[in-house]
Amino acid sequence: MKIVSLLPSATELVCGLGLRDQLVGVSHECDYPASVVGLPVLTSSRIPEGLDSGEIDRLVTDQLKNDEALYDLVMEPLTELQPDLIVTQALCDVCAVSGNDVAKAIGSLPGDPQVVNLEPICLNDVLDTVDMLAQAADCVEQGVRYRAELQGRIDAVAERSKTLIDRPKVALLDWLDPLFDGGHWSPEIIDLAGGEPCFGAKQEPSQRREWDQLIEARPDCIFIALCGFNVERSMQDIEAFLAAEGYAKLKAACGPKIFLVDGNAYFSRPGPRLVDALEIMAHALHPNTHLLPPGLPEAITIIE
Repeated sequence: MKIVSLLPSATELVCGLGLRDQLVGVSHECDYPASVVGLPVLTSSRIPEGLDSGEIDRLVTDQLKNDEALYDLVMEPLTELQPDLIVTQALCDVCAVSGNDVAKAIGSLPGDPQVVNLEPICLNDVLDTVDMLAQAADCVEQGVRYRAELQGRIDAVAERSKTLIDRPKVALLDWLDPLFDGGHWSPEIIDLAGGEPCFGAKQEPSQRREWDQLIEARPDCIFIALCGFNVERSMQDIEAFLAAEGYAKLKAACGPKIFLVDGNAYFSRPGPRLVDALEIMAHALHPNTHLLPPGLPEAITIIE
């Protein structure tokens, strides 16, 4: 079977199921595991390089308002690959090629490829995508084992968190200019990690927020997990965040501890590494209760 993945989380799922040798094409954002780098790239971005966060937000807002795409399918290599299975998404037009664009392209492809749309909005949905993909790729037994492994790690964190007495109020930000809260799975991760989510709604999209709303939430801890940005790129936004008038008011109101994490690798992609994100956050909040598994990076403390 020849599999094409059009989003990073799906690529990670395919490889997690042991199907790397069947993966023949990926999106321009697929970078994990390292073995997928070098595969034919089947999407491109219309967002220019070098924009700051505010400029990216304005461009994305304008594109979506005008019903214009942010990403394109690269049809020539996609046609040549003749995939049997295409894994894509219909959850977020900001994150990857839209489901509508993929649906339009399918009609021009040779054969009759199967299309699997992944739309997880919580951790259990992510586990369900393991089942969906395993079924589509005819590797159900591998899917059962992989799901059980991920579920076991989630359950282990949840059980340890049940012993906690102190549960700090936690806000997760997935954009800084303007502020956006962390929605969908983020509040659930905070809760399982031993925190009390105070900014963002479970299973709802991330929302634009004002500084006054963050101040009113009075978080004890803030996790900066910027969508699509690694730690190095995120550091470029931290200075402006800490210099903002709103931050001065926030600091005076509650003086939260601030952590920086790799949003792109762990917190933004609704795939298996959300379990890594859970373990990273749990350790940052309660290091004596939750040991950091080998190989995972510690959250970076920006403000103690």
